[in-house]
Amino acid sequence: MSIIIFTILIFFGSLLAGFLGSLTGLGGGFVIIPMLTLLFGVDIRYAIGASLVAVIATSSGAAAAYVKEGITNIRLGMFLEIATTTGAVLGAYIAAYTPVNTIAIIFGGILIFSAYLSLKKKSETILQTTKSKLSFTFKLNGTYPTPEREIGYKVTNVIGGFFTMVGAGLLSGLLGVGSGALKVLAMDNIMRIPFKVSTTTSNFMIGVTAAASAGIYLYRGYIDPGICLPVTLGVLGGALVGSKFLTNAKTSRLRQIFAFVIIAIALEMLYNGFNKKF
Repeated sequence: MSIIIFTILIFFGSLLAGFLGSLTGLGGGFVIIPMLTLLFGVDIRYAIGASLVAVIATSSGAAAAYVKEGITNIRLGMFLEIATTTGAVLGAYIAAYTPVNTIAIIFGGILIFSAYLSLKKKSETILQTTKSKLSFTFKLNGTYPTPEREIGYKVTNVIGGFFTMVGAGLLSGLLGVGSGALKVLAMDNIMRIPFKVSTTTSNFMIGVTAAASAGIYLYRGYIDPGICLPVTLGVLGGALVGSKFLTNAKTSRLRQIFAFVIIAIALEMLYNGFNKKF
């Protein structure tokens, strides 16, 4: 395969990855890393490096549109980034001493967990029955627009969500993904934030989380410009398209489509990981 064809194929694959990542808030890395390792035979550590760079592009592209729409909770995102960046730096250091097939197995497990989260049926609007003093102290509560009206929500269990974000950052540094699965879990299930708000706020956060660990991968030589360029351009384009599509999309349908893709990829990653084919 020539370099030109290789680059074009990676670009279009990354375009799809960015689109899916933007729609779900889980980041394009969940598709990029399996694509590079399973289809193109790229070493998983270089795939992780390219994914981290692409995740930054995804966050920059999608987050700008979501902030403009008024869906993203910027204050909450900045508060939780304290936890995720701490975990991301730690995860990047651990990755250097973790066997490649072990990383693949962990990655497959996280993919299945992400699919499970995306299939859980939840109401678009969550009615909180408890109050959190911290959410009022740090002014984390907010509203988001719908075609009918503005809907208000209150953030609960701030401490539980904060410490879950440390684990999200750890996975980001270790696996090279935006760790959107745990971010969405923390905001959607623990902090009881509406799905669209948790999705868009996750997109806003993943770039900062990835940047915290990308520098370590760059220092170790795992970021290849020849791979990062088509991946980043493709993911950025897909993220911009996805952000336009999400505003009026049915979230239940998005979760079903994403879960189907993720489960198939997860099974392949687990198979190769247990058979040490990486």
